Amino acid sequence: VEEVLAAAEEQEAEKRRSVVVEKELELEFDLGNLLALDRNPPPAAQLRGVGPQREVQLLALARDNTQLLVAQLWELPAERAGGAGGPLVARLPEPTFRLPREKPPPRPKPPTRWEQFARLKGIRRRKRTSLVWDEQAKEWRRRWGYRRAGGDPARAWLAEVPAGADPEEDQFARLRREKRERVARNELNRLRNLARAHRAGSAVPAAALHPTGHQSKEELSHVARVARVSTASLGRFQPRLPKEPAEPPSRSGGRKRRFEPLLGNLAAERSRQLELLKDMGSKKPVLDITRAVNKQLRQDEAEAAAAKGKKQSQRGKRGRRQ
Repeated sequence: VEEVLAAAEEQEAEKRRSVVVEKELELEFDLGNLLALDRNPPPAAQLRGVGPQREVQLLALARDNTQLLVAQLWELPAERAGGAGGPLVARLPEPTFRLPREKPPPRPKPPTRWEQFARLKGIRRRKRTSLVWDEQAKEWRRRWGYRRAGGDPARAWLAEVPAGADPEEDQFARLRREKRERVARNELNRLRNLARAHRAGSAVPAAALHPTGHQSKEELSHVARVARVSTASLGRFQPRLPKEPAEPPSRSGGRKRRFEPLLGNLAAERSRQLELLKDMGSKKPVLDITRAVNKQLRQDEAEAAAAKGKKQSQRGKRGRRQ
């Protein structure tokens, strides 16, 4: 009987030994990150060298620290997820140890024209539901898109003539024309935003200059070099300053376009011709977004300049009449 009781006590002590871990210095826990920091010095004699004894000691040390971390997790308030029969989960506290990022934080996207206008006017976004009640169909329909609530006014069987409009004008044609104009305007705004974001992301920020009288020699030389190469000839015919050193020739040699040789790789020539024929045979035209946006911006600037000059000329004629 004494032997049986001694074996039972030894077995109970072995179970408690697998759960209870004693440390000279208490561990520092960050339960938000599931992190445990052990400040106790490891036994140098057992960890010295390479062998099975070292691996056993490392595994025992990792097991004891994990046991302490799990014990701290069991002390957190827990609840059943999904009802009484669900798993037992614990709510972790906020992490205190800041972990380093693997990659740099993403750069903020440049705001669109509407976002700038909304910020200037103090307009806040309100989340609206995607379904609205349609009084005509007596059912819930989408707010936008196909089969939206209210239907497309351009496809209605009846169109109201606005006050002051020409009674002979085709209102259905006017509605279709206005819809095409809205679609084209939205597409133009989208392309403008893309071009603005592309320029903002690819532009190299210039070095900031101090007020007049505090510029260094390096800053002045950098600004002069940028201003000289901004010409059409990339600064080849631009006069230099008296003490300005001559720059080494660029690798590109100032060439703007490169021409393929007449006799070269036949496989590359065949692939280029096939791509050209494919583009010519496709029903959907190929759209160069950057070129289209630049062309539209130049046209808008020209129209604005023409309108401004016309307005100034009319103002001058009015002054001569007076």
